[in-house]
Amino acid sequence: MGGIGENLRRLEDRPLLLGEGRFADDISFAGQLHMRVVRSPTAHGRIAGIDVQEALAASGVAAIWTGADIADIPPISFRMTDIGGLERYRQPILAQGIVRYVGEPVAVVFADDPYAAEDAAGLVLIAIEEIPALVRAVDPTVLFKDTIDTEAAIIRKGYGDLDAAFATAAHVVTLDLAVGRHSGIPMETRGAIARFNNDLQRLEMYGAAKVPHANRAAMAAMLGLSRTGLELFEGHVGGGFGIRGEVYPEDVLVCLAALRLRRPVKWVEDRREHMMAANQSRDQVHHIRAAVDADGLILAIDDEFWVNQGAYVRTHAATVADLTAAMLPGPYCVPAYRCVGHIRLTNKTPAGTYRGPGRYEGTFVRERLVDAVAAKIGLDRIEVRRRNLIARRDIPFHRGIEALGTELVYDAADFEGLLNKLIAAIDLPALENRLAERRAAGEQVGWGLGYFVEKSGLGPFDDVALTLDATGELEIVSGAASIGQGVETALAQICETELGVSTDRMRVIHGQTDRIARGMGAFASRVTVMAGSAVALASRQMRARLLAKAAEMLQRPAADLTMADGAFTGGPASVSIGAVAAACAADDGTPSLVSEASFEAHHMTYPYGVHLAVVRIDPETFGVAVERFIVAYDVGRAVNPMLVRGQIAGGAVQGIGGALYEEFLYSDEGQPMSTSFADYLMPTSMEVPAIEVILLEDAPTPLNPLGVKGAGEGGISAAGAAVAAAVDDALGGRVPIARLPLTPMDLRALCGEV
Repeated sequence: MGGIGENLRRLEDRPLLLGEGRFADDISFAGQLHMRVVRSPTAHGRIAGIDVQEALAASGVAAIWTGADIADIPPISFRMTDIGGLERYRQPILAQGIVRYVGEPVAVVFADDPYAAEDAAGLVLIAIEEIPALVRAVDPTVLFKDTIDTEAAIIRKGYGDLDAAFATAAHVVTLDLAVGRHSGIPMETRGAIARFNNDLQRLEMYGAAKVPHANRAAMAAMLGLSRTGLELFEGHVGGGFGIRGEVYPEDVLVCLAALRLRRPVKWVEDRREHMMAANQSRDQVHHIRAAVDADGLILAIDDEFWVNQGAYVRTHAATVADLTAAMLPGPYCVPAYRCVGHIRLTNKTPAGTYRGPGRYEGTFVRERLVDAVAAKIGLDRIEVRRRNLIARRDIPFHRGIEALGTELVYDAADFEGLLNKLIAAIDLPALENRLAERRAAGEQVGWGLGYFVEKSGLGPFDDVALTLDATGELEIVSGAASIGQGVETALAQICETELGVSTDRMRVIHGQTDRIARGMGAFASRVTVMAGSAVALASRQMRARLLAKAAEMLQRPAADLTMADGAFTGGPASVSIGAVAAACAADDGTPSLVSEASFEAHHMTYPYGVHLAVVRIDPETFGVAVERFIVAYDVGRAVNPMLVRGQIAGGAVQGIGGALYEEFLYSDEGQPMSTSFADYLMPTSMEVPAIEVILLEDAPTPLNPLGVKGAGEGGISAAGAAVAAAVDDALGGRVPIARLPLTPMDLRALCGEV
């Protein structure tokens, strides 16, 4: 049996282990063209001319487009968190007279094979009149176009009497903090294959990921197609992390080319392209202050921050800034709050979401502030947190602001209880004693923690259709998507628990827009909460129908029947679930029994946790080694604890990477300096310890029928905060740890060892 709570091995792994995976680059069609993108080598400038004549004459080239050839296609619109005025900063699918970042698509080449396409792309000559580049969000704004400048929007959130709090405060703590520019680097780069299906008279795109239904709607509108005139198909996906699966210029270009050229078109980017052109994220600067009373209670927080959005506002619109501002108070009471976030455009690659968007940054900022409060008034770091945590009796806790358009209400939590369990599980006093002994022996070692609140289960809906046939085989069709998180396994386990059919008799279909009319995809740690709840509802409906029919067939009261091993039993007689399903289907006049359900939610759920890191600093190289990393996390209810632990561990590794290694650097001229793995460093198994996970289910949410909360981002949210605090502790608080990542060169400079 593999119901809820079981560590069932992933159902989706078998084809991958057998070498039968179907990723974007595995898909090809007869007669296809290959697309190669010609990208701007300049961060900012006016296009004086594009010469494609030599490239057009090259062998195998079918067509070359520049901005003039696609000027009728509108810029890419937003999927989330649109606020007034942002539409003026959308990205065209090819540059229109001006380039705004290195890597911006300027032209596309279509040829019979990928080598001919790449060779021809190298023959396209672009003349650009350079304009000075803007690379820092805190620098003065400049003109973006016409009469609008590079401040695209300002996010404002707050409540309470801030001025009164600061006027009566015993202490005011002020910090300037920053998080560098990171991004998810999935194993599989982006890819898209489009063809026009003459038999079905529709355009099809393969290689979809994350949000197929939303992307279908967006691209169909851009291309002037009906909803059924375009279908998207998801295969296997080699990682998502927030940046895969959004609508990028290349996706639209591939689809447009298949329409216009009436041949299949394939595009798969190389790693350098991915690191130049796929969404980047983070890159925030904060000026924050807290009003604190004599006992260490935080009376108010006032934060102003700047988001480096890059050259355009892409599909996420204001999502990152909105989440930073909404979630920054975290698990603490904070009676008065004000936050002002500036979304600033620069001449860097456009930014979007990356696992834990806004929360990784906000948690680092908030937890650094709390540690500074503790240092200011001489309180223990744990004690200052205890005094400020929201009490269990105050849950549900209404923050009084919105996050992603929903009221921010902590639905179920025991913040102090989780902290106590972490301290007991690792024996924190004993750990502190061991570290003190090591410091006395000359080592630079320390520990630090970060407390965080996550968001999950963003609505507004998810649909599912269950189909049970006469053989007892069950098909689950969901509008969710899989980016490696175990969707098929989790949905099947929920269905087994609710319906009683074994998971080995199920198949789960997802990410296919022709199989289900609506779907929200996979983002914001929402699939188990939303799609899982829809599966639970549909399973309960189907079970009730089957039980009633089985009682009729066996001529026994439904209450007397049992269901096991794929059959209903009542007294000496039994009937297979397939036979019962066939009888129900016959009543309905359908081939199989179908149960459909939709789960709707208008509030998110809020899981929470603590990260604790132990680090050692090499006195000669200033390299930071993470010796231990612990995540205590309350998921409400774990459908598959093994998968949840895996999600947490993977997120923690990415969070450690952002804390110590990863950063997209740019020159003052806007040239990207991190376009390979030689320059964009990521942690390997040599740099990361085994992630210790304390998985708790103490606070199931009342907002869905399963009590579940999301697990996809809890491993990353406080990693930067915990590592920074541990480094601070190892250095004895001698220097300010105010920016991530903490590279050896940065630490050496901070410690005066230049």
